[in-house]
Formats: sequence, C-alpha cells, structure tokens
Amino acid sequence: MGKKTIRVSDFSGTVLGPDDEAVRVVVLEHPDLVAGPVQLDATPTEVESLDDAALDVAVVEIHDRHGHGEPRRVVLTASEFDSMATDMPMAQLLKTAERVRPPKARRAAEKVDYGTIEHAGKPHRGRVTEEEARLVREHLDEVNKRLADAGLRQIEPTDPEHAARYGFPTES
Repeated sequence: MGKKTIRVSDFSGTVLGPDDEAVRVVVLEHPDLVAGPVQLDATPTEVESLDDAALDVAVVEIHDRHGHGEPRRVVLTASEFDSMATDMPMAQLLKTAERVRPPKARRAAEKVDYGTIEHAGKPHRGRVTEEEARLVREHLDEVNKRLADAGLRQIEPTDPEHAARYGFPTES
C-alpha cells in the first residue's frame, strides 16, 4: 500500500499540485497564539497582499524603573511612536540615544563544586582541593561506582598519578 500526500494552503484550503509553488509563513506573535510560533503553508499569491498591508511599526519594551518583573512589550504604529518625541524629531532622537547592550550570556554550565560527594573525583583540569581528596579517599567505592555509572574513568589508589592527586599513600 502506498501513501499519497496532498498539500493544501492553510489559508484557503486550495489543493496545491505537485508543481505548484508554496511558501511557508511563520507566525511569531498573534493574540490567539498560545504555545509559541507556528508555520502555515500558502500560495505565493495569497501572501502578496501581506507586503502591501504591512505597517510601519515600532516595537518597544517598557521596563520597571527598578528592573523588577518582566518588561511589557508594546507594538504601535511608527507614526504614533514618533509623535511622542516633542523636543526633537524621533529619527534624531534614535540616532543619539544610548545603545542597549545585549545581556551577557550566562555560562553554559554552573560552576561544579568538586568538594561535594556528587562531583568529587570527576576528571577536571583544576587543582584538587583537600576537601575533594578527603571525600575521594573516604568514599572511594561510592565515588568509583558513580564514575563507572557515568562512563568515566575510575580512581585507582595504586596509580601513581591518582595517588598523588588524591593523597593516597604510596609504596616506597
């Protein structure tokens, strides 16, 4: 048994033939959009009018003076926004206004505390603290089980590198 796919315009329900061109329209914001962006299929002629109907808009965020809470996002026509500037033209005001710096990216991962039983003994480039070494020595079986479960190398007290790193006694 075979399957046949029929493409239709989401706007008009028009069936699109195999050679018909289709465009994808991604809806980013809409009052009825509840779960994030969606995509719709349409014919090129159906979306031609979008360019003609496009408004010159200003999208602004209004932040609480103290930085509390989420900012409110407001969309208004550019002319409505421009009329708010009474001291100088909006174009000039925007050219001389202070630039907003994008927020600093957060570190991909929070700093790991190897001085806790959850992380002690994991391979890392940093210096082994006395607390990490003590945890590894006192809980070696537990640490090695956790390392093995995670697919990491286990700690061998007789290995000279591991003995030096974690303070195991060495044979002389």
